[in-house]
Amino acid sequence: MSDDPSARPLRRALTAALGLQVLLALLLFAGDLGRDFSLPTRGPAAPDLDQPTTPGDQTRRYDPATRPAGPGVAPSGSMPERLVLTESDGAWSLSGQIAPGDGERIIRQIEARGDGAPQVIRLDSPGGSVTDALELGRAIREAGLNTDMESGAICLSACPYVLAAGTERSADEDARIGVHQHYFGENTLLPAFTAVSDIQRGQGLVMRYLDEMGIDLRLMEPALMTPPKEIYLLTREELRDFNLLTTAE
Repeated sequence: MSDDPSARPLRRALTAALGLQVLLALLLFAGDLGRDFSLPTRGPAAPDLDQPTTPGDQTRRYDPATRPAGPGVAPSGSMPERLVLTESDGAWSLSGQIAPGDGERIIRQIEARGDGAPQVIRLDSPGGSVTDALELGRAIREAGLNTDMESGAICLSACPYVLAAGTERSADEDARIGVHQHYFGENTLLPAFTAVSDIQRGQGLVMRYLDEMGIDLRLMEPALMTPPKEIYLLTREELRDFNLLTTAE
């Protein structure tokens, strides 16, 4: 049977997901389900998010509640606990953590604006609820809106799924975009088969969404390999290769 090159990215993503699920199942059945359980890490504790990255050194600490400093950008303290939508200079600005219920709420606000509403959404978010990010993303794509990130902005965790929804997707050179494993909340000591089933379903929903948006599923590899308390910052080359950006400023 011939090997279809176009199928290789999907095959690699599925293989990585399956391997991690098998390992997780073994750990769960062995009783290694401590509080804040996460999948295995890449190695020693990662540097702070404000530290420069180079190819191969892209994993940094992740704190969704605090907006980090960046190149030429001072830390601005705590991020809003929910998404905040404002309008300025002919564009939407969407900032803050993605809380449960934010997807539907932000969609209503955009729809209420009616004719003449901005066609660009500028993102600055540490992420949060994956379900709400996917819901919001599908609405953004259906509305034909573009997504953008200004200098110093961040788009981490679930936020890249919103970025991926833009018909056109751009980000300043100083913007930081990162992915990691989805965090499924505090351990409730669910049966192992239930925990693994939930993770499988979540990964499947994300992969289907990325495929709908035209994103290369190779993006899932660094996401699945990076624990929830760390973040993998994507290089400009990766952002282009994975089609997460259509325009590289």
